[in-house]
Amino acid sequence: MPPLFFLAQEVESLLGSSDLLLETLPEKSIVIMKTPINCVWFKRDLRIHDHTPLANAAQSASVLPVYIIEPEVIQAADFDALHWQFIQESLLDLQFSLSGLGAPLQVLRGSAVDVFKSLFDRYRFSTLWAHEETGNAITYKRDKAVAEWAASESVSFAELPQNGVVRCLQERDGWSKLWEERMRKPQTNAPENIACPDGLKSSAIPTVSDLRLSKSTRKIHIRGGETAGLEILQSFIQSRGKRYHREMSSPNTAYDSCSRLSPYLAWGCVSMRTIVQAVRLAAGERMPKIAARAFLSRCHWHCHFMQKLESEPDIEFHSFNRACEDLRINNNGTSQRLEAWQNGSTGYPFVDACIRSLKARGWINFRMRAMLVSFASYNLWLDWKLFKDWLACQFIDYEPGIHISQIQMQSGLTGINTLRIYNPIKQGQDHDFHGAFIRRWVPELSAVEDAFIHEPWKMPEHAQIESNCKLGVDYPLPIVDHKEAVSHARTRFSELRKCDDYWQSAREVMQRHGSRKSSGNQNRPKQSRKKSDNQMEMNLNDS
Repeated sequence: MPPLFFLAQEVESLLGSSDLLLETLPEKSIVIMKTPINCVWFKRDLRIHDHTPLANAAQSASVLPVYIIEPEVIQAADFDALHWQFIQESLLDLQFSLSGLGAPLQVLRGSAVDVFKSLFDRYRFSTLWAHEETGNAITYKRDKAVAEWAASESVSFAELPQNGVVRCLQERDGWSKLWEERMRKPQTNAPENIACPDGLKSSAIPTVSDLRLSKSTRKIHIRGGETAGLEILQSFIQSRGKRYHREMSSPNTAYDSCSRLSPYLAWGCVSMRTIVQAVRLAAGERMPKIAARAFLSRCHWHCHFMQKLESEPDIEFHSFNRACEDLRINNNGTSQRLEAWQNGSTGYPFVDACIRSLKARGWINFRMRAMLVSFASYNLWLDWKLFKDWLACQFIDYEPGIHISQIQMQSGLTGINTLRIYNPIKQGQDHDFHGAFIRRWVPELSAVEDAFIHEPWKMPEHAQIESNCKLGVDYPLPIVDHKEAVSHARTRFSELRKCDDYWQSAREVMQRHGSRKSSGNQNRPKQSRKKSDNQMEMNLNDS
């Protein structure tokens, strides 16, 4: 009985029907090759350029290129049809590129270990090449299982870094230097041609419907694939990024002026090194130096935050600062507040506009992401675990390391960062003064005067009639009072900071995860002159 039969049985039990299986391997038991075979496992690295595992595998052997659709991954709470749409487009582009080199991409479904068992029974490959991945607990466990299987079959499992994240990092000191060394290394050229096992054909790539994922009605303009990613990079360098440093904060300008490269980094369509080197080369010529510096600093922070999850996988489930674990106790009003926030009906126009824009586009700029988390955490006093997966499903550029680290930081759970409690009214006035963004995404307020667009609850009766917006009917009143909510948050954090456990945990977080860059001093907890035991001081502000 062919080994793939067992794979088909498992997939049928997980996905419901073997009719949905993709074109798989021929039914011959073993392929006898005159040359050795290397298997290249594509994960979050859907490209051929600057792909060292692919280049190394193709140097001295035939290549079996594989992408695995894992039921446990695509059915997880942090995975959405939005993600698969981007991945599918990226796989189609990758398939086209690999076919041009002579290596048809194999897209198979099932658990990674079972897929590799079946492939190994047939092809007897000697090395499994892949990039390291800093993913969620599911993929972390999966990678360990694959490594154990490879060792049991004496298959070399070669995992290589693809960004600035350092595996098995023992000491955070010196990390920035390691990041810089990696970014300066020459990019790996794509192979000119690739030998592959006889009879290999490209697989069909399933749609959202094929995978039985819930369809989304949103229309995303960001297209997946290496080709699209390189085009986006060039448009950013040549024109869109000229005012990046000035226009990245406002949602009115950020969609054009920000790079929008984050999805291509998240799914590996373009490497971090390719982007960094391209922007550095353009700085001062095609792109203003000040804009390039601002962008490059965020490339550094991109890997800095991913490193946190790499170094401490448990932060996916627990607060950085363990003393904060039970800080936000849920009560009877939690579900209503969460639902209002998710629906963009909090009664705070700028918050609601940002949520609705994010849900429609799958992307919003960083400052607005921070404000949304701040509002959920401080104004609504929601525990981060309640909304982390929902937010992950809204972001087309969902990167677990950045996502988890940022949500915790913006929720005040590290103990080493300044608490940034964003004022949703001030943020709207600062970044959408005339309310153009609000009116676009919250049409109920489209006829409201500028004087009331950020605080519609102040509209007198005649203004509500004139704007055709009856408060509490057409648009909700504020779900909470901002000042009262902030006061509550300050009080709770002040109480927490009286505990010795909080400061002990904060010191541990600083040692393991804190930035070592001198320019990052503003993010490091200051030593308090009032505390003889070197406890750390934290500012509370209202941005």
